[in-house]
Amino acid sequence: MSKRLVVDPITRIEGHLRIEAQMKDDQIAEAFSSGTMVRGIEIILRGRDPRDAWAFAQRICGVCTLVHGIASVRAVENALDYKIPANAQLIRNLMIAAQYVHDHVMHFYHLHALDWVDVVSALSADPKATSDLASSISNYPKSSPGYFSDVKKKLKTFVDQGQLGIFANGYWGHPGYKLPPEANLMAVAHYLDALEWQRDVVQLHTIFGGKNPHPNFLVGGVACSLDPNSDSAINMEQLSKISDVITRMEDFVNLAYVPDTLAIAGFYKDWGAIGEGVGNFLTYGDYPTGDTDDPSTFLIPRGVILDRDLSTIHDVDLDAENEIQEFVDHSWYDYQGGAGTGLHPYKGETELNYTGPKPPYDQLDVNKGYSWLKSPRWKGKAMEVGPLSRMLMLYASGNNHAQELVNMTLKTLDVPVGALFSTLGRTAARTLETKIYLDFMRGWYNQLVANIKAGDLDTHNDQLWDPKTWPKKAQGAGYMEAPRGALGHWIVIEDQKIANYQAVVPTTWNAGPRDATGQAGPYEAALKGHTLAIPDQPLEILRTIHSFDPCIACAVHLTGEDGEEMLQINVE
Repeated sequence: MSKRLVVDPITRIEGHLRIEAQMKDDQIAEAFSSGTMVRGIEIILRGRDPRDAWAFAQRICGVCTLVHGIASVRAVENALDYKIPANAQLIRNLMIAAQYVHDHVMHFYHLHALDWVDVVSALSADPKATSDLASSISNYPKSSPGYFSDVKKKLKTFVDQGQLGIFANGYWGHPGYKLPPEANLMAVAHYLDALEWQRDVVQLHTIFGGKNPHPNFLVGGVACSLDPNSDSAINMEQLSKISDVITRMEDFVNLAYVPDTLAIAGFYKDWGAIGEGVGNFLTYGDYPTGDTDDPSTFLIPRGVILDRDLSTIHDVDLDAENEIQEFVDHSWYDYQGGAGTGLHPYKGETELNYTGPKPPYDQLDVNKGYSWLKSPRWKGKAMEVGPLSRMLMLYASGNNHAQELVNMTLKTLDVPVGALFSTLGRTAARTLETKIYLDFMRGWYNQLVANIKAGDLDTHNDQLWDPKTWPKKAQGAGYMEAPRGALGHWIVIEDQKIANYQAVVPTTWNAGPRDATGQAGPYEAALKGHTLAIPDQPLEILRTIHSFDPCIACAVHLTGEDGEEMLQINVE
């Protein structure tokens, strides 16, 4: 008997995502992903000064502010062939990497780990045994029996008062949870530690960018000056603070995040065969060591992997009109060209046309439009973007660091290479790439300090700042690898103003609906075939969706009259 299960909203993500699953018995036969809030920043940007675009583009999201700012300034720089100083490149690399480390750690502990960790089960843990477990996997300093005893007492207070607070709305006791109580207690303790840790590590953004969130950026470089002898610029004292921040990042990632991921994954090896998705992977590339527009200098290569074939990397041209296109056949937009039209972002249209049911509704008509997300495609193919795509690209391109980490993980977990293409592989990839970029941060920092000591203090190139120096018409692509995947901003400039602007965000690639041919996006494909132990507690859906780390940009959070997040489960 066929039935429709609705999870609305998916919790522990940014923004509002609805998943509808067509069930056959206890298995998902088809899944449908619906972004239920509209963005509209592209419309707001029309007619504005391109140099100001980053400040608006940052407001696409309240979480991913930095990456949209950088993608936006890179779009303008690409359009104008605007080169930036070496120091500006290093500072941007440091800021991007810090965003990765902060974002990935917070996602793991505060959003995704609760799909694998039974918080209530931690109440039955033995603090001494928990200490022994923690000490066996790393030298993390907070591993004493007394420390875990204190965490257990704090958690018990929450439960006894009927106020789980930050741990509310979980499916505690679900048969899908496999960790022993001691592992659960260790994870809860590190959850709390990460909350404290993240308050300190954001200092890197506040030093270089003036504030966080929404740090300041500047077309032609960065919005900060360097002067080791000045109190009004970044001096050696502030650079020393940045070094301390990097050290704190290194300690927590190496002693908590990486060991915790491997320890937890060891109990869920079966998820190495679940949640594959479309099997195609796309990266734009990032972390330039030379020219921003020269992919050969990127730490993360640019390319496409098709059908899980790691032996071949296909080239990507961000300007080619026949490569990256967006379709709206199942989205709430209109294209002048009608059904089946695919538009490159340079020619992208943002004409809203809601044709869905009037809220509240029981289920969507998936034969028509059912999402505010478009359906991006590369040469007509659905692509997964994100940490797994990047790690596969690094692995396939022969990056020694990536190959060592991936091979170590496969050996430690005793899982086949095929486990990479899964919910578990996606989660592990996020952890491994965090370590890679963190290892490079120290080198970029040392290079920046060396430049300053050598007398190079340049952070901005003002040669093309005056719009009078610009051509009458220009267009460019600003691209980067955001924490959630390939992010592109495309801009068309006419008469010194923005004529068109299109942002294709990672979650659009991953969470978009079906296209003109009926081809499913990565979310929809990854959920197909999932078996749900308890359909009205769809833990399995949350695991796979959270493995992508959704960011449905600029959405609102729904709350009931009691202030609790609303979760609707409909079975028909």
